[in-house]
Amino acid sequence: MSDGTTLSIKRSITVRAVVTPAWKEEAERELSNAIATSDQQLAQLEQEGQQVVEEIRRQSANPLDPRVQEQVAQVQQQVAAKRAELEEQKRNVLQQQAQVRELEMEQIVEQGQIESFCDLKVGDNLVTKMKVAVVVRDGVVESIEQG
Repeated sequence: MSDGTTLSIKRSITVRAVVTPAWKEEAERELSNAIATSDQQLAQLEQEGQQVVEEIRRQSANPLDPRVQEQVAQVQQQVAAKRAELEEQKRNVLQQQAQVRELEMEQIVEQGQIESFCDLKVGDNLVTKMKVAVVVRDGVVESIEQG
C-alpha cells in the first residue's frame, strides 16, 4: 500500500453516559417496563402450559393412560424450563435496577456500543484509531475520547 492510500474501517465506539436525574429516571422506566414484560411472559407461559395440558387430557380417552401422563409430564418440564429461563432474566433486570439506584449523580457509566467508520492510512496507530468513546449527558455529546 502506498503512503497516499487510505482505508475505511468499521470500529466500535463505547458510549458512556453521565448519570443525571433524567438519565436515572429513563433507566428506571426502561427496567420497570422490562420487569413488567417478564411478569406478563411468565403469566402467559403458565396459562398456555395449562391449556396444552388440558387439551392433551381432553383429547385422550383415558387421561390416566401412562402415555398421556408422559405427554403431560413433558409439557410440564418444558414449561418449567422456560419459566426458569424467564425468572433468571427477571432476576438480572432486578439486579440492574438495584445497581442503577445505587449510582451517584455525575458518575460515568458504560451504556453500550455504536459503530462508525474511520479512515486508516500508513503510519496511523491502529489501536488508537480503534479505541474511541463518546460521553453523553442526557443524550447530548459532551466529549469524544480517542486512544
